Amino acid sequence: MSDNSVDPSGNTEAFRAFTGGPEDSTPSKMPYIIGGIVAAVVVIALIAWLAL
Repeated sequence: MSDNSVDPSGNTEAFRAFTGGPEDSTPSKMPYIIGGIVAAVVVIALIAWLAL
């Protein structure tokens, strides 16, 4: 009798779906970091402008 289970290592696409690497499922946090830095610079510039 043949085995009904499919070996995911036989097909690259099936193997990637089987492993489900973390780079595929987690969104990047880089936009949040850049946004935080920009917001901090704006706040510091506003405080410096008001202090004049």
